[in-house]
Amino acid sequence: MADRINRIKEVLVIQGKSQVWLAEQLGKSTTAITAICTNRSQPHLKDLKRMAQILDVDIRELLVSTKG
Repeated sequence: MADRINRIKEVLVIQGKSQVWLAEQLGKSTTAITAICTNRSQPHLKDLKRMAQILDVDIRELLVSTKG
């Protein structure tokens, strides 16, 4: 099982927003956003920046800390 790399799904839950909503905001497929939210794939940096803007969070809040 792969380690979590991002917290996008958690941020969506905290904000009460859905993956479908995020997909629409980004102009991406729901399948692509689901893969990102489940850490099966990772977003390009430009998409990660756009997600942070859309969700009104610092980009670091979308990432899992690598500090022990």
